[in-house]
Amino acid sequence: MAACLSTGVGFVTKSLVFFSTKHKIPDFRILTRFASSSTYAKSSKVEFFSSTTKRVIVGSIFGSFVGGFYAYKTFPSNKLKSSERKQQYVASHAEFLTDNYIVPPDIKPSRHVKGTSDALGLKLSLYQYQTCPFCCKVRAFLEYYSIPYDVIEVNPVLRQQIKFSKYKKVPILLIEDEKGCQQLNDSTVIISLLSTHLMDSKVGLDEIANMYAPLKYIDEESGKEVSEVMNRYFLMFGDKTPLSRSEEDIKEERKWRRWADDVLVHMLSPNIYQTPREALQAFHYFSKVGDWEANFPIWERYLVIYVGAAAMYLVGKRLKKKYSLKENVRESLYDACREWNIAIGKDRIFLGGNMPNLADLAVYGVLNSIEGCEAFQDLLKNTKIGPWYFRTKEAVSNHYGSKATQARIS
Repeated sequence: MAACLSTGVGFVTKSLVFFSTKHKIPDFRILTRFASSSTYAKSSKVEFFSSTTKRVIVGSIFGSFVGGFYAYKTFPSNKLKSSERKQQYVASHAEFLTDNYIVPPDIKPSRHVKGTSDALGLKLSLYQYQTCPFCCKVRAFLEYYSIPYDVIEVNPVLRQQIKFSKYKKVPILLIEDEKGCQQLNDSTVIISLLSTHLMDSKVGLDEIANMYAPLKYIDEESGKEVSEVMNRYFLMFGDKTPLSRSEEDIKEERKWRRWADDVLVHMLSPNIYQTPREALQAFHYFSKVGDWEANFPIWERYLVIYVGAAAMYLVGKRLKKKYSLKENVRESLYDACREWNIAIGKDRIFLGGNMPNLADLAVYGVLNSIEGCEAFQDLLKNTKIGPWYFRTKEAVSNHYGSKATQARIS
């Protein structure tokens, strides 16, 4: 898939240049002009923009298809020899590598996030997209507990930074201790495993990881083999279940952690990529908060912004249909957040009571990924999610989890 993507990107770029030249479109500037000028919406240029947008999109689709097909056909000739393949740093899907320690890739971190807690006593490296909702979930957890970690920003189109891994999604967390370096995938597994480890740091990571073994099965709809950690929303309390937590409380936390992944996250793309203008604005925001200017060469940055915006505009339309969102997708986003507010109720500050629990952090992380987008501002205006959201943001920013952990230990 990585080979297909890399080759496809090249064809996408060539196709966009071809369509731009053939139809006299000044590269991608037509999109930039549209994004910065509201007059297009009321002028006769709307029809022109619509036609040119279609050409750009058709070029993107055609380039992706041809590039992917070409890479698929040529990939076998580029396969590594068996001896070379053994030297690659690989990881299995959604699985903690308890028996296979890897050599951490020699990649300079994009930045280091400081923390005051040494509860884990581990070196963590998070491979991420800054505005990926699943990555935002993991960052919210780490920062809530003031756990220090390095960030490696991944180019979302070329993804060179995760060539070492068979698992091509983010987040990926590399964990280094005295035994070596291991890889953990899947945001929910990462959070559940680290939460379990925080409760009892005497239990080794290998032992905890064995509790989150993936189960392989054949998906009825696709007919493909799927690997899934079935208990990824569970914390392994053992005989150390906190006295302050009831069984109902624990079940509620699991329910809403799953809801964040299965419901709320699917509201995002159709909303932030609702129009070509919003899609482009979203990617410029991603570039800013992800510091793409410092992390990627200029050509990579513009490739991601413009090709990404065009591609995700189409993806948003597909997801709207797939998840049966309302015609006005904003309403589906509003309904989801109202459902969350109802779950919290009027008598609680957070779902976790006086302090955020893992469900609070998950929902906050998902919404935090779109904080700089128009959809988020509309959400604040049309729902009552704001007070809870900013309370949780304060709790994360001020590392309330670390303070609570230290108080419990002392």
